[in-house]
Amino acid sequence: MRSARRLPVLGLHRQRGIALIMVLWLSILLAVLVASFSIAARIETLQARNLLDSVRARYAAEAGLHLAVYQLRMPDPLQRWAGDGRSYQFDLEGTQIDIQVIDESGKVDINAADLPTLLSLFQQAGREQADAEILTSRVMDWRDADELVTEPGGAEKDDYEAVDLAYGPRNQPFQTVDEVQQVLGMDYDTYLELEPLVTIYSGRTEPNWALAPPEVLHAFLQADPAAIDQFIELRETSPPGTPLVLPDGRPALAQGGGLTYTVRSLATLPSGASATLEATIRLGTGSIGARPFRIVRWRDNPES
Repeated sequence: MRSARRLPVLGLHRQRGIALIMVLWLSILLAVLVASFSIAARIETLQARNLLDSVRARYAAEAGLHLAVYQLRMPDPLQRWAGDGRSYQFDLEGTQIDIQVIDESGKVDINAADLPTLLSLFQQAGREQADAEILTSRVMDWRDADELVTEPGGAEKDDYEAVDLAYGPRNQPFQTVDEVQQVLGMDYDTYLELEPLVTIYSGRTEPNWALAPPEVLHAFLQADPAAIDQFIELRETSPPGTPLVLPDGRPALAQGGGLTYTVRSLATLPSGASATLEATIRLGTGSIGARPFRIVRWRDNPES
């Protein structure tokens, strides 16, 4: 009898325990939902902030490009920016912008360079003597108008067909620097070494040594590497138009040599977000109604 009277009390305690457990589980579930919502909201906020920073950095880098064009068009050659790769830095409302200008006349023109120049170019890119000679011949066969194979190791249409390529040499000048990758035997690693050293815009048989990139100077000047480095350092710290002497004794003038330049602009925000653009531009002639410049090549966030 006594045990029968206690059953309802025990059942009530059991129900209260179950209810407490359910409340605890609901509290945990609610806490998880709130935490998940908070994390999702924070992630979305960070993504929006990162997107905004990337857009701001991109437009700041473009501002650097337009500043470079303005400076390159300065009438006074002593105030005009030098196209020798030196760094020009300035602050734009807290955003640090670093600009480099390379005059294309300081590079090797893949359409105009002679055999010895091309041979030295491929050797600088890491190819052995025999391979460098073959690639030199094949570049000549790509750009010349005839179907005669240049020795040693040149390649015309039949040679491309023999390795199942659906194209042959253009038998015309290269239209872009990227086209060099299509030359038979050219691998991507070699192209990456060549790409910053070559151009199609100067028309010169040899580079303008006063404005040549360091890699070009080291590849072609017969001088001590340390002396070349000293020349580069002196060039970058000298005002435009300063007469200089190359390490091999020839005179050089660190002043613009053409109308085509590659501008590299890096913008870094206080948050650390950054954007880099690289544009090859050709300056206008300055006639009434003419554009101040036109873009002939554009790359976003190029490899360093």
